[in-house]
Amino acid sequence: MSDVRLILGGAAALFVAGPALAQSVSETGSGSGQGARRVVIRPYIEATQILTADLGGGDVLTYTSLAAGVDAAVSTARINGQVSYRYERRFAYDDDIGDTDIHSGLARVEAQLTRNLSLEAGGIATRSRSDIRGAAPGVLVGNVSNIAQVYAVYGGPNFAAQAGDVALNANYRLGYTKVETPTFGTAATGGQRLDYYDDSIGHTATASAGFRPGTLLPVGLTASAGFDRETAGQLSQRYQGYFGRGDAVLPVSPYVALTAGLGYERIETSQKDALVDAAGVPVLERDGRFRTAPGSPLRIAYRTDGLYYDAGVIWRPNRRTSVEARIGERYGSLSFTGTATYQASKDVGVAVNVYDGVQTFGRQLRTGLANLPTSFLAPNQGFAQQFNGCVFGATGAAPGGCLDDVFQSISTSSYRARGIDAVLVATRGRTTFGGGIGYANRRLFAPRGAPGLVVTGLEDESYYGQLYFARSLSSVSGINATAFVNYFDSQLGGGFVTAGDGGVWSYGATGTYYRNFGRLGTTASLGLYSFKVGDFDSDWSAQALLGARYQF
Repeated sequence: MSDVRLILGGAAALFVAGPALAQSVSETGSGSGQGARRVVIRPYIEATQILTADLGGGDVLTYTSLAAGVDAAVSTARINGQVSYRYERRFAYDDDIGDTDIHSGLARVEAQLTRNLSLEAGGIATRSRSDIRGAAPGVLVGNVSNIAQVYAVYGGPNFAAQAGDVALNANYRLGYTKVETPTFGTAATGGQRLDYYDDSIGHTATASAGFRPGTLLPVGLTASAGFDRETAGQLSQRYQGYFGRGDAVLPVSPYVALTAGLGYERIETSQKDALVDAAGVPVLERDGRFRTAPGSPLRIAYRTDGLYYDAGVIWRPNRRTSVEARIGERYGSLSFTGTATYQASKDVGVAVNVYDGVQTFGRQLRTGLANLPTSFLAPNQGFAQQFNGCVFGATGAAPGGCLDDVFQSISTSSYRARGIDAVLVATRGRTTFGGGIGYANRRLFAPRGAPGLVVTGLEDESYYGQLYFARSLSSVSGINATAFVNYFDSQLGGGFVTAGDGGVWSYGATGTYYRNFGRLGTTASLGLYSFKVGDFDSDWSAQALLGARYQF
């Protein structure tokens, strides 16, 4: 039920403040003992001039961006965490520029309060693609369509204790997700209107007790249980689930073990009907969201209630390598899950993840956020994905995580999420390289026959690949470059920005040169980006950026 995953994959543009911040934290505490405080706080202000040109003969836009932000990190015996936040205000000369106020940030922290009790929290502010059928902006400058501002936070305590040979664990999480109304550049030219996600509050609690193989028995046993509930503001949507299961692990060699699990779960998602007019078209609120039909009862969108099982193998030939794969029966069909990690050194990490779970947008986003490392590299302030793609860790032990599967679109419906991510991250001397690929599939749920809804039983999917390269030319200068390609496809048909057959392609590349003069840092970036929807011609655009940042 609670699809706690190791989500690793992809690559993103990095800003020099990211690795410099992580290095400063390490250097501050070197040789000062285990309990030493290692804290770095770096507020800044920034001014940027941006030009974006439509290469198909369209508009050329120029505007100025003023921003203020902070990068902070802490690493002590009890607390590890990092915060990167930026507020940006855009000022146009002759043309209106959308998204004039932009918030972008990421925070992850873990605190050990006592020997048995710890706290964990995280938050994200970013912009993401809304309708999977529409435009797929990859470089978020100028007037971009089909984009919504997204916020999410979560937090809660963890309890871990040992009662003889039995390990006891429990945790609770409270989370909140908010999505603002998305931007659309043109009116609908085909397809039916999709609802806009609003907000949700989620509660998750889990507990487990177990012992390792060779302690009480030759086989290791674990019993676990959990509860998950999320309520969403739009159409009074609700997710509720309970589970209980037992797992066994039997070593068959020093490096290989067999594992199997049997459990019971009940998951139910529901929502009220949308109000429709005489033609069956949803009636909209002032913000563009569907209006709830007065007096509508909660109707079931998805339900599963019964036993599920899986079995697999665990292979751990050394401390650097771990592989686990499972196959079983879940959600009424065959289910595959697994993870594989390899840490060649402290600076090199490889990870693969195969996942399968019933999700909502808010739950999946908060789960992905929880799987990000507490020490990460902040993205470039110009053409980066602004935390809506992949986030890289500062070490090979925690290479980072990828949120592409969450942000392929913002779904207002519950869905079954399946896919695979793979990533390679490596740092050699002054050079850092990252590469990732992934596939994500959603099967959407809604009450059958619900008025105004078109998602019931339909699927959408995405494929993505990303490359990242960075090299420090000196102690005060360097370059970085990114390239990405995405493909989105959906059974929902025509969308708001365009219509036609086929999916949506998005691809591009960016390059950045930076040089620092004491507290003043300067940046120059170039970008080339294109997207293609259905049968329509590709839309190409170029971008240029000059910026200066003063760091206090």
